[in-house]
Amino acid sequence: MKRQARRPVRYTLLLARSGGGSRAVSLPGWAVALFLVLLTLWTGANLYLWHKSREARTLEVRLQALSQEVRRLSLALEAERTKNGALSEEARRTKKELEEIKKAIEELRRRAGLSPLNALPVRYQEGGQGGGAVAASPEESLAGWAEVRAEVLDLKNQLKEVAPALERTLEVERSLPRGLPLRGYEGITSFFGMRKNPFGPGYEFHDGLDLSAPYGAPVYATGSGVVARAGWMGAYGLAVLLDHAQGYQSLYGHLSRLAVRPGQRVEKGQVLGYVGSTGRSTGPHLHYSIYRYGTPLDPRPYLDPLWASR
Repeated sequence: MKRQARRPVRYTLLLARSGGGSRAVSLPGWAVALFLVLLTLWTGANLYLWHKSREARTLEVRLQALSQEVRRLSLALEAERTKNGALSEEARRTKKELEEIKKAIEELRRRAGLSPLNALPVRYQEGGQGGGAVAASPEESLAGWAEVRAEVLDLKNQLKEVAPALERTLEVERSLPRGLPLRGYEGITSFFGMRKNPFGPGYEFHDGLDLSAPYGAPVYATGSGVVARAGWMGAYGLAVLLDHAQGYQSLYGHLSRLAVRPGQRVEKGQVLGYVGSTGRSTGPHLHYSIYRYGTPLDPRPYLDPLWASR
């Protein structure tokens, strides 16, 4: 008896339109499996971005704690000055170090995009007068200064630990493909995922976003990285592929002209090329894709919040 060949598994979607008829779309089993895999990767990408934002918030809390510690030590220094009636050489050195630490914290907060904090008390100024005072004994003064000096040294050591951690975080943040590759745009004309074939019958998988923009509009890198490819890339026409940190890549397709070359290091916001209609294209627009370890991801979670909702 001849064995009957097994038919491939297919899934049928029924698309209904309000006020109109319905249409059945048949998808092979591999397409549904691919969709589930991509959905899992998209969820993982969102969890990763949440984890990185939590690390940034932790660093912000650490910097704020350091700022409060500088303020507390400054108040202690002011109290010692009140006791002794004048700033000693040791007090002046400690004050200078506190001011340097304050400047270092302000610079770290500026680079992290955080708002400035007033680490030193407002009343801690030269030339101030007021109040009565009781002179402290030499033993009390020495003990007080030893304690303040030890805390200042500990504060400096903490700052040495925070600075490299913040630098690593900022470097990764600059490298991740986030934000808009265009300054002026006219909306998204084709989304990530299954779509109707714009060049014929049937459906196809679209591995990015099509962003409508005027011909010749500048295209910007959404993250710092290295140009992996720059030139003709088949259906994408003239295109640029960037390598970013942690396995991320971004692709900018259908360009009319290139502004970078393979192997070049580029920074976030640098011009990569100009909008065109080269390759498999129906008109001027930018094809924008994001990959992680070679797997395409939906770019919308990586765009600005206003764009992600469109």
